[in-house]
Order: sequence, then structure tokens, then C-alpha cells
Amino acid sequence: MASRSRLRFARPCLAALALASATSGCGAFFNGMPSSGALRSQVEDATSDNQPDGVVIIDVNQAVTHKLVHAKKPRPFSESLASEGNAAYRLSPGDVVEVTVWEAPPAMLFAGAVVDPRLGASTSRGMSFPEQIIADDGTINVPFAGRVEARGLLPADVENEVAKRLKGKANQAQVLVRTVRNNTSSVTIVGEVNGSQRLPLSPRGERILDAIAAAGGVKAPISRVTVQVTRGSEVHALPLDAIIRDPQQNVVLKPGDVVTAVFQNQSFTVLGAAGRNEEVAFEATGLSLAQALARAGGLQDMRADAQGVFLFRFEDAKVFAGHANVKANAEGKVPVIYRANMKDPATFFHAQQFPMQHGDLVYVSNATAAEWQKFLNIVASVVYPAIIIQSFVPR
Repeated sequence: MASRSRLRFARPCLAALALASATSGCGAFFNGMPSSGALRSQVEDATSDNQPDGVVIIDVNQAVTHKLVHAKKPRPFSESLASEGNAAYRLSPGDVVEVTVWEAPPAMLFAGAVVDPRLGASTSRGMSFPEQIIADDGTINVPFAGRVEARGLLPADVENEVAKRLKGKANQAQVLVRTVRNNTSSVTIVGEVNGSQRLPLSPRGERILDAIAAAGGVKAPISRVTVQVTRGSEVHALPLDAIIRDPQQNVVLKPGDVVTAVFQNQSFTVLGAAGRNEEVAFEATGLSLAQALARAGGLQDMRADAQGVFLFRFEDAKVFAGHANVKANAEGKVPVIYRANMKDPATFFHAQQFPMQHGDLVYVSNATAAEWQKFLNIVASVVYPAIIIQSFVPR
């Protein structure tokens, strides 16, 4: 009899709660429920008239993934910084050179000259002139040869010109032009390296990894460093790890290049019914959506709506130029929500290629059943205490 009395008391309570949820509408009802975020249906309403302008929802499929992969794939250095072999070193104003002239016996022009002790004992007569800086007009001064053009020439070209001018003045003159200090043909290495410096280039042709090694290597882990090369007005970047793994990307540097090692502090945030809610860092080489979900602990079995995995991103407007309903903000960015249906097996293939980027927010929505479970828990927390109280009421 007591159990029947409790049931008679419980039925009106359950009916009242059910009526309240039905008359107020499921969506409005769930809005008042404790939750980690919006339901899938609520996120999908982001494109409705009462939501911020410009928000678009795009399904993760093969076409979208292919477009993003190609739009965000960095151009390899082998294409953007390609050069035809090693550039021969050419003299420029500001370089310091030394000119040495040998004269066969009987020496005529340099007969009274003091023999340079560095040349050793020899039947020929050699003389090294003092070191000199190539002038602003690109010339050097050689006794008995006058001012000789050096700008943009190879040392061998200057040697031939000086020997030509000494013909008839010196006996079978042989000339050597040696670069003492290369002040103009150099590259600059800065950023996350152990020793920023300016590296003179040699005729063999220094490469990117040569420059980084000369600067003492990088401070941060290799996987978190991007190498940026500034050449003229153009800037090109590639992960250091990619340069190490692919020798073709270790290109020859040119005079004036600036090599910058940048610490790539990339991360994404994950919220909702995922294994963990936190900010997750990732490498400069990039990360796929599948890897991102795995690092976040996957989807929670008892809570997650596998059809409601969303990625929120401010996307470059040029990526979806011509796409319907796309409206860029003042910074040229479009608020985009990428929707991944993880109940579709094909989505797993797309997720393995879908590229993440710095600042992305991944949200896994709760399943409707999980919300109803919360509702039933609330009902139980209200009804059961009432039944217990009712059991103590005297009959």
C-alpha cells in the first residue's frame, strides 16, 4: 500500500515536469540545463537571421579538404628560392683586397722592390701591395696600372686586367688578387639562434643549414622552429624539420638574404564532450584534424554527438572567394564553422588530411540523449526525496 501511495505521488510530479519541457520546447528547455556548450542543432543555427553576420557552416569533405591543403601548404624553398648553381663571388665596393704582382727575371719594373718574405725564396721578383678597400666608384688603385674597375667582377677578371695594363712595363707580369675581407657578399642570421651574426659567403655557396650551424644552432626544439628567408621584398617560410628531412629545401643563399629562426608557438583549443578540455600545442610542421582529436583524448563515449564535431576558425577570405554567404570582417577574415560528421567513415579519411592552424577551436557537442539523461537525473533528484518524505507521513 505504501508503494502505491508513493507512485500516486510521483506520477503528478513526473507529469508536471514532462508538461513543462513539452510546452516550453526542447530547445528552450535544454538551454536552461547544465551543459558544457551548445547542442549540434544550436550550432547549426549559427547561420540563421538572428546570429552574427558572415558566419558560415561548411562540411568537412574531400573538396573542402583538398582546397585547404593546397591553400595552406607552404611553397617549398626549392621553388621559391631556387637558383642556378652556386653564384660565383664577385667583388663589390667595401670589400678589402690585396694585389700581388710577380715579375720574371731580369725584373725591370720592380727590380728595386723589396721582396715580400711571405713569397719565399724565388728567382722571380714578387711584390704585394698594401690592402685596400674597393672604392665607392668600384675601382682599386694598382701602381703602374692606374685605377682598375673591380665592381661586379671576379678576382680573376681583375687579375687579367692588371696584367694587361702592365704588359710592356713589367717582365712577364703575373698578378694575384686576393679577397682579404668579404664585407658585402654576406647573409644575416637572427632569431631563435644561439648567436646572431652576419656570415660572409664563400665561392662554394653557403646553404640555409650552414648559416644556422654558423650561428650556433637553434635554441628551441627543431620541431617548433620555422625558418624564414627574406630575399629583397619577398618573405618565404618553411619548418626547419622539413628542411632537414628534404635536402632540396636546403637551398643556396644569396648576398643580402636574412635568415630568421622563428619559434612557432602554435596551439589549438578543445572544448565540449572531448576527452580533455585544454589548449594543445603542436609542431611547426602542422597537424591534422584527426591528430588534434586524438591529442584531445578523442570523443567521450557517454556524452559526445559524433555528428556534431565543429571547428571554429577565422579563415582568410581568399580561401572561399565566391562562396555563398561569405562576408569578411575588417581584417579580411571570415568566421567559419567546419562541421565533421564522425559517424560517416569517409570523414575519417578527410580528417587525416584536414589541416589545423594556430588559434583553432575544436568543439564536440553533447548528444541529445546525454541532455535527456541530465533531465532524468534532475527529475530523480526532485521526485525521490519527495517520495521519501511522503513515506513518513502518517496514514
